[in-house]
Amino acid sequence: APSPRLPAQRPGPRGGKRDRNRRERTAALLDAALTLFLERGVEGVSIEAIAGAAGLAKGSFYRYFQGKPELVAALVAPVREELRAALERARAALAVAEAPLAVLAAYADLAAAVEATLRAHPRLARLYLQEARAPATPARRPLAALSEFVAASAIELTREAQARGLLRPVPATVSALAVVGAAERLLEAWLAGQLDGAGEGVAAALVEIALCGLQPEPPAEAP
Repeated sequence: APSPRLPAQRPGPRGGKRDRNRRERTAALLDAALTLFLERGVEGVSIEAIAGAAGLAKGSFYRYFQGKPELVAALVAPVREELRAALERARAALAVAEAPLAVLAAYADLAAAVEATLRAHPRLARLYLQEARAPATPARRPLAALSEFVAASAIELTREAQARGLLRPVPATVSALAVVGAAERLLEAWLAGQLDGAGEGVAAALVEIALCGLQPEPPAEAP
């Protein structure tokens, strides 16, 4: 995925006035873009509109980003990094898991981390659901790449757990994508206010439901 463009030389020392101004304007562009994307869709918003909503001239936009794809990549980057770190922790936990309870704990911790990330970035979660499955365009690519990353990571994690006999050997792609699909539908329901209360514990409940069907069969008793 494209990465946000930053200048080779910072405008002044880190923490100085020019550096602070740059960070503030970058944040203003990101916030304005996210608001407009949710209202009109990524492809329905021009760079001029983003710059104007951030209080900048169109030409000033290009001091911060090369274009919309780089801006969208900057929006996605914090969530992708948080999810990557959570998946790495889950992988490490499964690597030493020996019993079903340890597997459940590893996936429960992963679910809690994912839930915390989504609660911290609800507007980006909404944009993800809105745009990730839309027709491919350069500006949507970072969102589609996030979707592909989540799916591929879920499949890889499932295969690793199956290889160690921690999960039932059903097709990993089927089981992993079924859980990802259910999680995205629950995310949509949460954002729409359709879940009881504030949706607390939904991720943990999904993990428990999924693992009940994926735990390995107990060994057959000797005659």
